[in-house]
Amino acid sequence: MTQTNPSGEPYLSIENLWKAFGTFLALKDISLEIIEGEFVCFLGPSGCGKTTLLRAIAGLDLQTKGRVLQDGKDVSNLPPSERDFGIVFQSYALFPNLTIEKNIAFGLENTGRKKPEIAARVNELLQLVGLPEQGKKYPAQLSGGQQQRIALARAIATNPGLLLLDEPLSALDAKVRVHLRHEIKELQRKLGVTTVMVTHDQEEALSMADRIVVMNQGVIEQVGTPTEIYRDPTTLFVADFIGEMNQINAVAGTSGRIKIGEAEMISRPHNFAAGTPIIAAIRPEDVIPHGDDALSPGLTDEISTQENAFEVTVDEMEFLGSFWRCRLASKRFGDTELIADFSINAVRRLELGEGKQMMIELPDDRLMAFDRNEATQ
Repeated sequence: MTQTNPSGEPYLSIENLWKAFGTFLALKDISLEIIEGEFVCFLGPSGCGKTTLLRAIAGLDLQTKGRVLQDGKDVSNLPPSERDFGIVFQSYALFPNLTIEKNIAFGLENTGRKKPEIAARVNELLQLVGLPEQGKKYPAQLSGGQQQRIALARAIATNPGLLLLDEPLSALDAKVRVHLRHEIKELQRKLGVTTVMVTHDQEEALSMADRIVVMNQGVIEQVGTPTEIYRDPTTLFVADFIGEMNQINAVAGTSGRIKIGEAEMISRPHNFAAGTPIIAAIRPEDVIPHGDDALSPGLTDEISTQENAFEVTVDEMEFLGSFWRCRLASKRFGDTELIADFSINAVRRLELGEGKQMMIELPDDRLMAFDRNEATQ
């Protein structure tokens, strides 16, 4: 759940931000508001501008034009030392010659606090990140996951109003990543600190963020909750970048209808003029399998949308642990295969195997239409 301040006013505002490196535009007219206490992920492929945007917020790379406001204050031209944030980098950036205690205390020592107060705060932070016994050790004596926790403790030591995370988990192995992302999210909720994290990992963004900012080629493609981004993408780039997505050449009919091959199907409402070449898109897990009885005329009561049901042949099956990924062929799609993810129970119940014919349904509320000019494949 997103934490907000009582007024709901933005804590961080980015207004018409541009960033150029020579003739290359890394950011193009970015505007974004982040509410106090919110956890926001900047997500996108390499080179999309997400790290450049984070560095502009921190003052590490000043914007070419535009403004950054934090807690109502214009910080656009302030150096990093005069901005209220803590930052955690992918590389941890701990001082190898200082103990863990001294690493955490480093920022506190410049605030004028007395030694007993600093020591108490360091102990409190070590407890908070679950490493109370590690204070006398050096960074090289800790695992990667432990070092990242210490980097996080150091970043929040001075109680900053903003926490910036630059791909903090990408250098860790998969199991440690999953564990740490849960810990970071719990810590962020406990502290209530406004947090911005850069990542290229879709799963990371979906599991951690209150809202996701999907970026591509220096612009924001979509901002929304994880559910909105995944279930209701507004562009084909977002639909294709987040998770798996079938893309099928089609033609628009009237709103709420599309034509794939010679067959007309019901889809989500769209604004394309009839006859416009489009891409029909549906996620593999949204394809509904039906049993043998659905192949017989008059026995299709279990199919909710008759126009969206048709016969396919299972060409290939791949076991992926919690589900089977099936490649389905149909005369309707010509040379294009449809990918469907079926549960283990569905595969067992329907006795699916390679070469088997079956009926599937493409639910009209999950079948989307996009501009074919956006197609990535």
